[in-house]
Amino acid sequence: MDATVTLVAVSRPETTAAVTRGAARLLTALGYAPLAEVTLPNGRRADLMALGRKGEIFIVEVKSSLEDFRTDQKWHEYQPYCDAFAFAVAPEFPREILPQEPGLIVADGFGGAVLREAGAVPLAGARRKALTLAFGRLAALRAAGVPAVALE
Repeated sequence: MDATVTLVAVSRPETTAAVTRGAARLLTALGYAPLAEVTLPNGRRADLMALGRKGEIFIVEVKSSLEDFRTDQKWHEYQPYCDAFAFAVAPEFPREILPQEPGLIVADGFGGAVLREAGAVPLAGARRKALTLAFGRLAALRAAGVPAVALE
């Protein structure tokens, strides 16, 4: 019997969507409540922002390709708005090019795995409170079908 292998090309937006979905599923399994595409007070957009059971804030930046990583070096600008930060990439992503400081998640459309824990740098109390209130409001507005707003 002759087996035929068919390769299917996956577009960058499809890869981004799958990795985002898998990373969100992983965060949920780890006890976080994730929201996708959250605009931060500095104008940057976090691919995933998640709130933990103890109020910790985790931001995940999805990188869909080597080109995406090389052209988008703004990841340092997310760190003032979270306790922990990680990259999420597809299994075939060349992980050796990523910086060692952030956490690392490998994900596909079905789930993910933490390959490197994100180092925790606790937020100041006032910033945590402001971000947590804004996160809650954003989640409630999205649940009500109100158009997206930025965290304040």
